[in-house]
Amino acid sequence: MNEALVAALVEVERHVGRSGWDQPARIFALVPTREFVAAEPSLAAQFAAANPDGFTSIEQDDFHAGDELAETLARMVWPPTVTGCVLSLERAFLPADAEAELPDDPEQAARVVAEHPQRLDLRVVVGVTRDGSRHAVARIRSAEQELLEGAEMVPALADALAHTLE
Repeated sequence: MNEALVAALVEVERHVGRSGWDQPARIFALVPTREFVAAEPSLAAQFAAANPDGFTSIEQDDFHAGDELAETLARMVWPPTVTGCVLSLERAFLPADAEAELPDDPEQAARVVAEHPQRLDLRVVVGVTRDGSRHAVARIRSAEQELLEGAEMVPALADALAHTLE
């Protein structure tokens, strides 16, 4: 496990969480803190307590996922100065037994999920690095004190993010 990546994910999740729920997808570049401070010496004092071997996350304010997140990610390419990236997004899920009730039409299914009493709202924060490290943290809206984590939590999303670094 890449401890610097996990620390960056936890930091991003807390940052996004301070804005509450119902946030759009947000993406962050990861750069080694040591390199960031070297490139921006005027910010050195603000990063004095930061782990120089860790990552600094830089939110990409111009990111708009649109309706098709996979297509948006497929068009993204990071410059070589970016060591990794992190995506934060929220999704609603139903327990497996409730999924059988979903209509085939995607818009109708989204409406059913949004209104379902067993719906679970989840914020997932996934990160990948150029060296192949990947990890995710997640928070369930109804259990906000607990942060779930794992390297294989959302593998398809991690794969899509990894392709942006190629």
